[in-house]
Amino acid sequence: MKIIARSCFFLLAAGLGLAHAAPAAVPSPNVVFILCDDLGYGDVHYLNPERGKIPTPNMDRLGAEGVAFTDCHTSSSVCTPSRYSILTGRYSWRSRLQKGVLGGAGEPLVAPGRLTVAALLKQHGYLTAALGKWHLGLQYNPKDYTQPITDGPRQHGFDYFFGISASLDMAPYVFIENDHFTAIPSATKKFASFLYGINPRPGPGQAGPAAPDFEAVDVLPKLTGKAVDYISQRGADKKPFFLYVALPSPHTPLVPTKEWQGKSGLGVYGDYVMETDWALGEVLQALRRAGLETNTVVMFTSDNGCAPYAGVTELEAQGHFPSAQFRGYKADIWEGGHRVPFLVRWPGKIQAGGHSAQLACLSDLLATSAELVGEKLPDNAGEDSVSLLPALLGTDQAPLHEALVHHSNNGRFAIRQGNWKLELCPGSGGWAAPTDPNALKQGLPALQLYNMHDDIGERVNLQAQDAELVTRLTKLLEKIVADGRSTPGAPQTNDVPVDIWKAQGDPNGKSG
Repeated sequence: MKIIARSCFFLLAAGLGLAHAAPAAVPSPNVVFILCDDLGYGDVHYLNPERGKIPTPNMDRLGAEGVAFTDCHTSSSVCTPSRYSILTGRYSWRSRLQKGVLGGAGEPLVAPGRLTVAALLKQHGYLTAALGKWHLGLQYNPKDYTQPITDGPRQHGFDYFFGISASLDMAPYVFIENDHFTAIPSATKKFASFLYGINPRPGPGQAGPAAPDFEAVDVLPKLTGKAVDYISQRGADKKPFFLYVALPSPHTPLVPTKEWQGKSGLGVYGDYVMETDWALGEVLQALRRAGLETNTVVMFTSDNGCAPYAGVTELEAQGHFPSAQFRGYKADIWEGGHRVPFLVRWPGKIQAGGHSAQLACLSDLLATSAELVGEKLPDNAGEDSVSLLPALLGTDQAPLHEALVHHSNNGRFAIRQGNWKLELCPGSGGWAAPTDPNALKQGLPALQLYNMHDDIGERVNLQAQDAELVTRLTKLLEKIVADGRSTPGAPQTNDVPVDIWKAQGDPNGKSG
């Protein structure tokens, strides 16, 4: 298929105290951004027709009616840090979170006053709403659930919020509306995946406070209904809006409703992906009914790759590969951890059926949004965000990124420039085999260098064959870290010291 450079783009941006730029070149549309949880690149049949066995008709339709990005990444291979970057345009490892994710009651990660997409669009007259999984920390009194939440979505630019604090395997299990819990979590619950009988998430799982009537199986349809209602309201009042829909699926616990159980023929994970596809379809239908389809950008993506504990072995045995041709899964530094589906539709502006090969990151949405509404980001916002508007409109003539930095669950770094990817770890950097300790025991090199054009599966390590390239990419990564930004502008300060070697020593002789 012809490669048409378009853009993953516009959704998120943010903003307090932005400097005004020239008026936007195109009218600013409504924005609906749908973020799945642990959906693999290969789970979208449109992107993986040969080795994808789960029917995803609505995802396929969205890709066919817009543009599909084939080299778009999250900033991290796990959830909380990737969501931080989406909303702020800043690499999460510049914050205090150097590895892993927050818990359901974690300390808020987005600093007060930091630019978010919702704040930017609100400043330009948009109504802003967040539905679903927040997972960026909440400030509240765990001893008194009747008290308001003092740091959550409403404090970061969203007019309205309805959802849950984190994943469906993280307490507290209770809905939140705006600044309040909707019920007192007086019960104790722990959710397991349907049909498996156990929660496949690593570790003991989380039993915790729950509202008596809260059930994990109800969350996806509840949020979908909320999204449909919100769109209906905007269809009635015709006010411009930004709707951020953070679905809980297909993250564990795998809990498709009865209507979807057994539909895929591939087990509970396939069923849950199909129900996720249904949720997207409901949103698309709501836009059409409300007369908002033409002037609305719809973006569909995932926060990281498919989780290996969600039944991957069984899926692959049946011919379905959630990471498509890529190596690794959620948590890993390899492509399967952070290369994600990104489908964008904007009728009349984006050419239907296009594919973009631009190297892109979901953190780019901030700068793209700012350009779209005619703003210039200040130096202390969107430090790692590049506007993809030229790619979206088909006017790009060159790579839009000098380089991207990838980050794994264990805090391992990689840098990608053009076709080259340098990984500062000997193994997966996450959960896949070989893990870094096992890779060292096997005598594997401490670094990995891959030509992503010739070796998309990251199997032939070239680090020993091109020491000069390894040194150049390492220095570029060090500069991006030290400058506090990867984009042009005044240097900024990281929130904490950043160790790209994770205190294990630089294999080129530098101390960690």
